[in-house]
Amino acid sequence: MSASETIDTAADAANDAVEGAEKRLHLLAERLEKAVQEGLELLRARGRVYADTAGETLDTAQRYVVERVQERPLTSAATALGVGVVIGLLLSSGRNR
Repeated sequence: MSASETIDTAADAANDAVEGAEKRLHLLAERLEKAVQEGLELLRARGRVYADTAGETLDTAQRYVVERVQERPLTSAATALGVGVVIGLLLSSGRNR
């Protein structure tokens, strides 16, 4: 076998190896893309469940607060005023330092 035949054989083998690597990389990229898409769908589904649960919890809390304010409006107003004063004091004490 001559040197040019050896070079041609080696070049063909290298080309085949490169083509095989490209095919494997392409398949790997497809699998990775599919896995990422499935993961995103799972995250979306879980996010919807958490958002629905949070919405229901907020609705329940809102109803509870509204009922308590309607039952005892003066107590609720005094409590809100007290909480506001405490928050104001806490915020203003941080500015004095």
